[in-house]
Amino acid sequence: MKVDVRTIDGQAMSADAASESVGSTLRIAPAFVATAVDESTGVETTIEAHYSATRGRYIITTIVNRAIADDFNEDRLKHAAPQAILQVAIPHCVALQLDDDPNAPWTTVADLTTAEGRIIPPWMAQAVVKRGMKDERWEVIEILYGTAALADLPPVKLIALELDVPERTASDWVQKARAAGWLVGMTSNVGRPAGA
Repeated sequence: MKVDVRTIDGQAMSADAASESVGSTLRIAPAFVATAVDESTGVETTIEAHYSATRGRYIITTIVNRAIADDFNEDRLKHAAPQAILQVAIPHCVALQLDDDPNAPWTTVADLTTAEGRIIPPWMAQAVVKRGMKDERWEVIEILYGTAALADLPPVKLIALELDVPERTASDWVQKARAAGWLVGMTSNVGRPAGA
């Protein structure tokens, strides 16, 4: 699904729009508008979402479905798929620095996402699962956890998938990252809680 993601004032979403800090390594856009067009049904869906610090994720505040073809599917017009649009849009709204230099440029998670739809490139995933890579691992855990939690997806499942480790290992790493001072202000109620 192709989604056009914009700031609330209509500008194209970029790392510069990610102005709110979440955790120790991420910045997010405080709100966004995302539009997806389903050519097969002739329906365009637009959502507006705002970050809620108390909930630790984006909350959809507006959903607009609009027929864009004469032969549109009325059932599809009545039933939106906002969660799917939200999940595709969020990587465009989350930014991080790839270098420890405080003046390093910010990059969106979408810019890092590979053609296969993975958030973390395979070489990075292979590097952080090696022994002795704790700080790098926790940073990647925070990126993946934050991206999943903001989209209301199960973080442990995403971490397991992205790093090619069992969910039990991913859950353990989430607990250890939190104990090491990472994941500050990030919570998720989706999926099985880490350690359960």
